[in-house]
Amino acid sequence: MYEKQTLRNGARLLCEPMPSVRSASVGFWMGSGSRHEPAELGGISHALEHMVFKGTRTRTAARLAEEMDAIGGQVNAFTTKELTAFYARALDSHLDTAIELLGDIFFQPRLAQDDWQTERGVILEEIGMYEDSPEDLVGEELFAAIYRASPLGKPILGRPDTLEPMTAGRMASYMDERYGPESLVVSLSGRYSDSDRERLVALMEAMPARGVPDTEPGVYRAAVTKKQKPIEQNHLCLGFPALKAGHPDRYSLQVLNGVLGAGMSSRLFQTVRERNGLCYSIYSFTAAHADTGVLGVYTALGKETESQALKLTLNVIRELTEQGPAPEELDRVREQIKANVLMGLESTSARMHHLGQMELLTGHASTPDEIIESYDAVTREKVWDLARQIFDMSQISLSAVGDVEGTEYEEELH
Repeated sequence: MYEKQTLRNGARLLCEPMPSVRSASVGFWMGSGSRHEPAELGGISHALEHMVFKGTRTRTAARLAEEMDAIGGQVNAFTTKELTAFYARALDSHLDTAIELLGDIFFQPRLAQDDWQTERGVILEEIGMYEDSPEDLVGEELFAAIYRASPLGKPILGRPDTLEPMTAGRMASYMDERYGPESLVVSLSGRYSDSDRERLVALMEAMPARGVPDTEPGVYRAAVTKKQKPIEQNHLCLGFPALKAGHPDRYSLQVLNGVLGAGMSSRLFQTVRERNGLCYSIYSFTAAHADTGVLGVYTALGKETESQALKLTLNVIRELTEQGPAPEELDRVREQIKANVLMGLESTSARMHHLGQMELLTGHASTPDEIIESYDAVTREKVWDLARQIFDMSQISLSAVGDVEGTEYEEELH
C-alpha cells in the first residue's frame, strides 16, 4: 500500500515501501508533453528531456555520469504527449546520492546554447530513425491524422523547422513557465528511509506555485492517411476512438483488446496469420490520454495480400461486435492480463512508474489488489457492450505506409 502526500504548493509525493528488496526507484513526473507546447515550440519538452543531462549548474555531464556509475545506479528519462519523466534506481544504501543527482538534473540544469547546438543534431538523427522505422511511422501518422484538430496530434520529437530556431534560453523560460509544482508528481518505491522522503519533500517544497496551464482538449476525427515509402512491406494501422486514462471501463477495454489481438491466441493472430498466413506480425493495442483514447490494430504485409488481410481483420472485428467474446476467451485473457500485471509490478521500477503515471494522468494509482478485483469484475456483457460502443465503422481510421499510392483504402474500409 502506498502513501500519498500533497504539499502546500500542490506537488504530490507517492511512496510505496517494498521492505523485501535492497533497491529503490524514484521518479519525477512533470505534466508537460508535446500536447502542451505552442506550435512554434514543437518538440521543446523532448528537447528539455535531453538537455537536462548535459550538465547542471554545479556538475558537468561527465561528472553526473561518473557519480551515478560510482554508486551502481541508473538514471534515465522519457517524454510522451502528456508528460516528461525523469527517474533513477539505486541500492537503498545509495538512494540519498541518487536523489541528490536526480534533483540536480531536474531543478538545476545548465541549459547552455553550445550544448543545444550539439544536442539538436542528436534529436534530428532520432527523428530520422523514426522515419526509417515504418512501424513507428505508421502509428505517428495515424495519431497526427485523427488528432489533427488538436495539439495531441503533434509529434513528440518535434520537427526540423521547430527545432531549428529553438534556443537554450527559450527552453529555460519554458521550464520556468510550465514546470510548476501543481503539475509535479514524485513517486518512490522500494526500500527507503524517512530521511529519503524528507529529502524529496525539501526539494519539492522549494518550488514556487505557478498554477496549472490550460490544456486544449483532444478531439478524435476519423481519417485515412497514406505515406508513400520505398520499403518491402506495407504497414497498416487501424484506429477507433476508445476510452480515456482512468475510465471506469478501462479493465473491460484491456480484456477486449486481449481477445481481439493482444496475444498469440487472439482472434486476429489466429485468423490472419496462423490460419491464412497473410502476415508475420499483427496485433491490437490501446493508447489512453487524459481526455481521450484509441484502440488500434497494426500489421505489416505485402501489397498483394493487404486487401485480403484488411478484409479478414474487419470481419474479425465485426464478428466480435455482433457475437461478443466466448466465455473461455474471456477467462483466458483475464488470467493472462492479471499474471502480466502482477509479475510486472514485482520490480521497484515498475511500481514507481505505475504510481507516477497514473497519479499524474488520473489522480489515483490503483493498488495491485484493486487492479485484480477490477479485472475479476469484468463480465462478458461488459466487454460485448464496449465492443459495440467502440467498433463504430463510421469512426474507423487508417494509416498506411509503403507502396500505397493509388490504393483506395476508404473503399476497403466500408
